Amino acid sequence: MCRVRNVVLAGLLLIAAHNAFAQSYSLVVQPILTPRQTSEAFAPLTSYLSQQTGADIRLVTALNFVTYWETMKKGDYDLILDAAHFTDFRIKRLRYRVLARIPDTVSLTLVTAKDLLIFEPEELIGRKLGTLGSPSMPAVRANQLYPNPTRLPVFVDFANATDTVQALLDGEVAGAIIPSPLVQNYPELNTVLTTDPIPHIALSASPQVPAALANRIRQALLNIDRTPTGRRTMEALRLAPFIPANSRSYDGYAQLLDGVWGY
Repeated sequence: MCRVRNVVLAGLLLIAAHNAFAQSYSLVVQPILTPRQTSEAFAPLTSYLSQQTGADIRLVTALNFVTYWETMKKGDYDLILDAAHFTDFRIKRLRYRVLARIPDTVSLTLVTAKDLLIFEPEELIGRKLGTLGSPSMPAVRANQLYPNPTRLPVFVDFANATDTVQALLDGEVAGAIIPSPLVQNYPELNTVLTTDPIPHIALSASPQVPAALANRIRQALLNIDRTPTGRRTMEALRLAPFIPANSRSYDGYAQLLDGVWGY
């Protein structure tokens, strides 16, 4: 009888695990790019994770950082790939778990058009400065560059980095603060300064994601460069393969959100 109960219990556990993996899970990427660009860039990663884990993982795109922040802080996303300050916020406030991260660090760069001779951030005070909406990392760093509320640029928010750069090139703004990796794509830009680096983006999982699935996703990410599909995925993203990470990797970066509405 005991053996029968054990078999029945094992069967129920397998069914429960199968049902948990059978449901859909959302994966959202911070809206540095347009929704279309985000979808094109990260759909292969979503497909790879679905194939490797057996779960139905679906990419979700956010229109801009305002809507992203309002949805993200409610814990509505299952899997999130984004910056250090958001990652630490979710660890501390929403009990998300860091699964893996991109190696090295990332920074922001304050740029102008090459024909505008500006060499110091103070020279942009009173002029239009393009950035992404709060509380994106570009917006956070822009606020740090201009702490005096009486001596500010005229901040102009854009939905994504592509629109920000285009506005700068079109003369709609005098300067912009954008992710440093984008600068190399635009030789017509002049670099004013580059901010201190922070840990690169990480993928974290909501408490609603079963531990067994979270572990499968972690292993799939850490092994992504061991399969042809995985290597093609990371090459398309122009990112180095994922490496192990935990909450300590991002500890303290949520403090960058101090003063942000809703923090």
